[in-house]
Amino acid sequence: MKNLLVLFLAFVLIPVCAQVSQDIDVNKITESIQLDGILDEEAWSECKVHAKDFFQYFPTDSILAQEQTTIRMAFDDENLYVGIECFTKGNNFVIPTLRRDFRAGGNDNITLLIDPFNDGINAFMFGTNPAGVQREGLISGAGTSLNGFSTSWDNKWQCETKIYEDKYVAEIAIPFSTLRFNKSGKQWRFNAYRFDMQTNERSTWINIPRNQWIFNLGYMGKLNFSEEIKATGSKFSLIPFGITSYGHNVEDNEDPEFTYNVGGDAKIAITSGLNLDLTINPDFSQVEVDRQVTNLSRFEISFPERRQFFLENADLFGSFGSGGINPFFSRRIGIVQDTATDENIQNTIYGGLRLSGKLNKKWRLGLLSMGTKKDDFAGQPDLNFSVATIQRNIGDRSNLGFILVNRQSIKPDNNDAIDKFNRVIGVDYNLATKSNLWAGKTFLHKSFSVNQLDKSFAHGLDLTYNKRKYLINWAHQYVGGGYDAQVGFVRRTNYYRIEPEFQYFFYPSNSPINRANLNFEFEQIWMPGNGRTDQEVEIGANIEFTNNSRFNFGIRKQYIYLFDEFDPTGTDSEVLAEDTEYTYYNFQANYNSDNSKRFSYRIRPFFGQYFNGMRYGTSGSINYRVEPFGSVSVNYNVNFFDMPYLDEVKSTVLLGPRFDFTFTKKIFLTAFFQYNSQSQNTNINTRFQWRFAPVSDFFLVYADNYFSGNPNDPSDRFAFNLRNRSIVAKVTYWLNM
Repeated sequence: MKNLLVLFLAFVLIPVCAQVSQDIDVNKITESIQLDGILDEEAWSECKVHAKDFFQYFPTDSILAQEQTTIRMAFDDENLYVGIECFTKGNNFVIPTLRRDFRAGGNDNITLLIDPFNDGINAFMFGTNPAGVQREGLISGAGTSLNGFSTSWDNKWQCETKIYEDKYVAEIAIPFSTLRFNKSGKQWRFNAYRFDMQTNERSTWINIPRNQWIFNLGYMGKLNFSEEIKATGSKFSLIPFGITSYGHNVEDNEDPEFTYNVGGDAKIAITSGLNLDLTINPDFSQVEVDRQVTNLSRFEISFPERRQFFLENADLFGSFGSGGINPFFSRRIGIVQDTATDENIQNTIYGGLRLSGKLNKKWRLGLLSMGTKKDDFAGQPDLNFSVATIQRNIGDRSNLGFILVNRQSIKPDNNDAIDKFNRVIGVDYNLATKSNLWAGKTFLHKSFSVNQLDKSFAHGLDLTYNKRKYLINWAHQYVGGGYDAQVGFVRRTNYYRIEPEFQYFFYPSNSPINRANLNFEFEQIWMPGNGRTDQEVEIGANIEFTNNSRFNFGIRKQYIYLFDEFDPTGTDSEVLAEDTEYTYYNFQANYNSDNSKRFSYRIRPFFGQYFNGMRYGTSGSINYRVEPFGSVSVNYNVNFFDMPYLDEVKSTVLLGPRFDFTFTKKIFLTAFFQYNSQSQNTNINTRFQWRFAPVSDFFLVYADNYFSGNPNDPSDRFAFNLRNRSIVAKVTYWLNM
């Protein structure tokens, strides 16, 4: 038995298949480089090509790219300079938008991945397209899943491009003050990937297998600097804002109100790896509204964080636990729910601070503390939210993290509906081997509150073995009935859950199919003392075509036991009784067309049994681009419910037309409409943005909310009554002090 245990640990935990790295030397220069997309400076002529011989990632990963890319690098006291030549078979580029932080898929672009601490876990991302539109972001979790990829982070850097007959050239300057790095080190990890739409090819400098994400941090070369780097740029940035607004709450018959406000953020570089962020009286009214969804589950839906203050090093705070068991969810801070519209609305934040980043190559630290204002409508007193995390790298790309979350009421009233305090402590171990053959995590968390309950623990394990031909995943969770994470996101408590998964991959040659896989998924949930409550078995297939389109389908068997009354239609109709159980079968498919085309679409039909009746419908999107100035799109979700206990077929409709216009690389207009029959709400949000200086903006935001429907005639869904209206003007400016 002992020998079997040793073999198992060796098989699971020892990193295997190490990637052979490539080294490139980066020399210091004294002459200046003018960013114009012309590599005519003497520094470039003396600088050898650092990165070349890019490998294909798509459609195959075993040959050199047809269209090659070369990268040169140099540095001075202030910046890292990058000169890139992307060779092409022409200049019929796909440039869908001039908006910053565009998505890489379906358009021409080049992206750089920089890991200054050489940990293979976190990296900075900088990218551009032939038009010089910039995008930047952060990679966390070793790049082992899409959850660790974010383009929400924003910072100062420069890029200029120029298009030639057989290539486009990009010149980039990244200030060292923008990056976080070990000041005593001379070596960073680096990779680059490119999308070329003329040949429908994706390529990477360091070869990455097709069964891994293109931004996987296990496959990187090394930058060797000729001398140590010193962050000599600005160590203090001030970002003040001014705002004025008009608001009219028609539903509650309140008088129109004009308001104005000022506040701001500050960024202080404590060290080259550790940053202190401060905010006073922050306002996030310019942040885009959430995309509404049709919720037919019995549980809460999670929406992503979009507010800039919470985004840098967000994984240090928000990656603990798993998708449905997070001890800290930053959207709990400064947002409360409008009980009339079910919309999330802003709750005043007095201010806060966040200290986050690297202490050295092995240790990361995160401290956050924020105070919010009392909200009588939501029954919420003044609150302080505090989070402390520390993370220690173990081995090549794994780490051990600890977290403490505290929500504390400040002078609570005796009749406040909220606990006077709520705390969670936890430990997480994140595993990623060098080549991502093994990846996963395990965690153990415990909550503390005023009315402490038994079984206040949560535990989970998620482990994936990923080979070229197949993938095996095992996941299990336990959440005790007394686990109470009020600042977290926890869908349900008092259950055990297992979810094994198996996928087998095919790579046809000389075929319109690039990759296909068969998959089997099984999920079962037990409630202690009550036995099985949920079960789901699915068999399906996924097909990726060489023209960038995708198709998948699945046949699913579901079992649900209802402990409480539940309306499965989500239409406030008659409910199913508690203590009843249901087994049913259904089918769903999904087709995504080639998103590099001007016209693209996604369609997802579904039909089959549903509880004790039938459900059918479709969801998806339609998109048309007017390159590069914008796009018109419509998201939709339509459900029909034919239930034997109802007198008529019920339905839900969600429509989301969206208009995106990018007049220049600095001026943008977005109009977003959302009609949701389930919440009986229609939202109109129009946002004008002028980026008049780097990371400095003027916003003008118009928003309307309407009650959708006629209370005297439920069939009249398209009667609109104004609930509230607002117009907001806001200006922010980034000052390096």
